[in-house]
Amino acid sequence: MNLPNALTLIRIMLVPVLVVALLNETANGDLLAAVVFALASATDAMDGYLARTRNAITNFGKLMDPIADKLLIIAALVALVSLNRLAAWVAMVIIARELTVTVTRMQATQHGLVIASNWWGKAKTITQVAAIFFLIAIGEPTPAWVDGLVYGMVAITIVSGVDYFFGLRRVLREAEARREAGVAAPAKSTGS
Repeated sequence: MNLPNALTLIRIMLVPVLVVALLNETANGDLLAAVVFALASATDAMDGYLARTRNAITNFGKLMDPIADKLLIIAALVALVSLNRLAAWVAMVIIARELTVTVTRMQATQHGLVIASNWWGKAKTITQVAAIFFLIAIGEPTPAWVDGLVYGMVAITIVSGVDYFFGLRRVLREAEARREAGVAAPAKSTGS
């Protein structure tokens, strides 16, 4: 156990706190949920940075960090849909993309291919965190700029997913060519 892994575990433990704060309808529940979501999102940025700069990358972190990220986003989306603050189709598009990419990434890893994030994946994460944060913090009714941010989140999520799969297809073709040539495969980078 190291600090980056501890931050990942904290993010996972904050997920039920976020859901309860959102759905419990207590005084200042939205404020508490916004703070919890912001804190959990900050641990996502910090754990990766610390793992890379301290050379503290572990198999646990490689597995659990993306799972913690998806749990946080999916739990927030489902709670927002249940509160009628977000259209169900928006949540479904994002959840489908996240689960498909996660499963594909895990399968690629089993075949020795490392699928790293690129800037589309980072843009997707930033817009998802921003849109969800404002949906939580502002509540109903949402201003037009938040609605615009939500549609931007959907667009970037779709584009990053398409970019991921085109990149994955390229990596798989290159790996197949190397396998046929008898050469070991280096790690390649596509989208997250």
